[in-house]
Amino acid sequence: MSVTTTTPDSPAPAPGAPRESAVRRFLGGSAGRNLGLVIALVLIVIVGWVTAQERFMNFENFVTIVRFGSILGVVAIGMTFVITAGGIDLSVGSVMGLASVVASLSWIQNASTQSTWLLMVVVAIAVGGLAGFVNGIVIAYGKVVPFIATLAMLVGARGLAEIFANKQTQVVNVTGFLTFFRGDLLGIPWLIWIFVLAAVLGWFLLTRTTYGRRTIAIGGNFEAARLAGLKVKRHTVSLYVLSGIAAGIAGVMILARTTAGTSTHGTLYELDAIAAVVVGGTLLIGGRGTIVGTVLGVLIFSTLTNVFTQNNLNISVQAVIKGVIIVVAVLLQQRFASRSSSS
Repeated sequence: MSVTTTTPDSPAPAPGAPRESAVRRFLGGSAGRNLGLVIALVLIVIVGWVTAQERFMNFENFVTIVRFGSILGVVAIGMTFVITAGGIDLSVGSVMGLASVVASLSWIQNASTQSTWLLMVVVAIAVGGLAGFVNGIVIAYGKVVPFIATLAMLVGARGLAEIFANKQTQVVNVTGFLTFFRGDLLGIPWLIWIFVLAAVLGWFLLTRTTYGRRTIAIGGNFEAARLAGLKVKRHTVSLYVLSGIAAGIAGVMILARTTAGTSTHGTLYELDAIAAVVVGGTLLIGGRGTIVGTVLGVLIFSTLTNVFTQNNLNISVQAVIKGVIIVVAVLLQQRFASRSSSS
């Protein structure tokens, strides 16, 4: 005599209830969402091809698109972890500017010239990590809501950058630093390779490690994660340190691209990063994150900006279109979230 059992993960369908089709399950999953982003990206490329033709459809322009989005992409990857855990980091743009300023201070450049240009990289990453650590401590142990804590860091970091730079632009003159970042590997600029490496490491950390599973669990249900024995406060601090480190790396990248450190670097990058993460499919309420989606979101915005530029579209119109895209993405997220909760 055999006994048939069902598990909570796979409940038996109610009598007469329609079975969900395989296609609908696919479209409702992460693969389906990513496919939708790929289709959107292809449509934007087609628009660029039709409207700008040869100016758009060439290898050099595609390299420009990815290089343009690479700095934002690194910031957005760090932001993905924070938002997946149910937080937010409004300070990444200012931290990025602060990191670029500190790394380009004259005495840091002199020390780098006498030793190694990697010192500038280490300093920028350390500045970002320290700012993220302060954010994490204030949020996790000071119990200040992430919006307020990171907003304070946004203002404070920008102010510190202005003080350190004396509101002046600091030109980078470290030969080794400039030579490396002006170079390429296999014809692809180093800025793009850094973005690719950050994306691969971010994907592995979020999807293939205990750290990533804990991040998702905390975002899905903070109290349940705490009761399950997760060190939620310590993990929260580490997430903001990770976001700060990403901002520090982005500070190095923009320092290399512009060959100058200034307090205005990173202005509004926090909003662009959040937009790319949300469009990519990471839930603003936490509990679901996707690095692949974030990368596609960055490429969508970067390609869209390039198409706008190629067609000399007014900057104000560009802003309106981007705003509409963000609203539509959030509305779709809410629809998918409500569908998941009701099923």
